[in-house]
Amino acid sequence: MKYELQTTGSFNIWFSGLKNRVTKPFDIAKHLETEEDIRNFLKEVAETGNSSDLIHAINIASRAKGMTEVARQAGVTRTSLYKSLSGDANPRFETIMKIIEALGCRLAIE
Repeated sequence: MKYELQTTGSFNIWFSGLKNRVTKPFDIAKHLETEEDIRNFLKEVAETGNSSDLIHAINIASRAKGMTEVARQAGVTRTSLYKSLSGDANPRFETIMKIIEALGCRLAIE
């Protein structure tokens, strides 16, 4: 059985306008405006994600706060911070703790 999509003239005009649109990727870092936003974001990822998700979320939070500022507060170089939070890195626990503290957060176990 073959189905055809029946459309009206106004739909075709609306749909043809969509074909030429360029979308931008969503960047949550642009929406993390306060330390409370960052804490809530990291807390949610820690509760629902895995370790890779958490490292990725710390990367996003660091970009939101500013990589240079986070690196300075964590006592690491900016380059080292980027490498530690890259997708294929396996950062040391000590480094992650420093970054978490630089983001205004602390690790708590319940």
